[in-house]
Amino acid sequence: MTKGMILAAGQGTRVRPLTKDIPKPMVPILGKPVMEYLIELMARHGIREIMVNVAWHHRKIEEYFGDGSRWGVDIGYSYEGVLDHGDIVPRPKGSAGGMRHIQDASGFFDDTTLVVCGDALVDLDISAAVAEHRAQGALASVVALEVPRSEVANYGIVVADAQGRIQSFQEKPQPEAAHSTLASTGIYLFEPGVLDYVPAGQHYDIGAQLFPQLVQAQQPFFVQSRPFHWIDIGRVSDYWTVLQRVLSGEVAHMPMPGREIRPGIFVGLNTQVDWEHVDIHGPVYLGSSVKIDAGCRIQGPAWIGHGSHLRSGAQLDRCVLMEYTRIGAGVHMRDMVVSPQYCVDREGNTVYRGDDSTTLRWSDARA
Repeated sequence: MTKGMILAAGQGTRVRPLTKDIPKPMVPILGKPVMEYLIELMARHGIREIMVNVAWHHRKIEEYFGDGSRWGVDIGYSYEGVLDHGDIVPRPKGSAGGMRHIQDASGFFDDTTLVVCGDALVDLDISAAVAEHRAQGALASVVALEVPRSEVANYGIVVADAQGRIQSFQEKPQPEAAHSTLASTGIYLFEPGVLDYVPAGQHYDIGAQLFPQLVQAQQPFFVQSRPFHWIDIGRVSDYWTVLQRVLSGEVAHMPMPGREIRPGIFVGLNTQVDWEHVDIHGPVYLGSSVKIDAGCRIQGPAWIGHGSHLRSGAQLDRCVLMEYTRIGAGVHMRDMVVSPQYCVDREGNTVYRGDDSTTLRWSDARA
């Protein structure tokens, strides 16, 4: 029986301010935490036992997902932290170190295990990947995607022989120096014996430390290249791109919530919209209790979180509004993620509410 491991102990510093108050796996996509889609995917492929290592803001994850029964799975948690001057503080053990910590406690990893990062959207055919992993007699497998050579500097690149046996890795090489165009997606399949290569009680990383060991030991270590969607939220600017792709319907099993009242326009409950005097072009989602005043214009793809308010004459082009965000009258925002406290443009530039250097005006709709 294949088991699951979700890596969720990281701090998510590269996607601040999105992760100021929530862990990265809880960043919402279409109103649901990104990690929820991973659990749903595992459940569809028969993975019923899932361990999650946690650290920063761990209670947010544990309180939302509980024991996993809502998804027909069993979820367990492994907290990674220390006692420091009387306080419990997070201290992640590394991706491989966290797995070894779990193994030393219970021997949980007693069969093939799918390991995924808790901050990416994927629609991988897990069953096919497991079948290939076992057919090759692999101790470990890395799922990879072909990327254009011009983009290899953004990824960890996997170098393998003609049979798919991994020879080496290159971390973000320049295009002319890359020996491959296979990008590691951070999705792995492990047999229990992999953890024999991870020292107990140490911070240890899968990519930087464990994988070079497997290559050096000439273990059966393979790469799989298969077509699927893999959308990583590596930087705050990626979040805007992810929402644009998802809202456009690119990713399987991620339908727009709400009720479609006009082509490409979906609404939640209790919305208040002056439909005769607004200009809205989908795909657009208006969450529950959203209010859109007369004279507003929205160009999709756009997501308007619940409780938000667009005042008269406001214009949004391809924007994402977090819940309870009010956009000022006549304000025009383009290609932005906006919350009651901050707005971030598609390049990742952040402006906080009250900053006099910007002409943008927005606030908390609850006020």
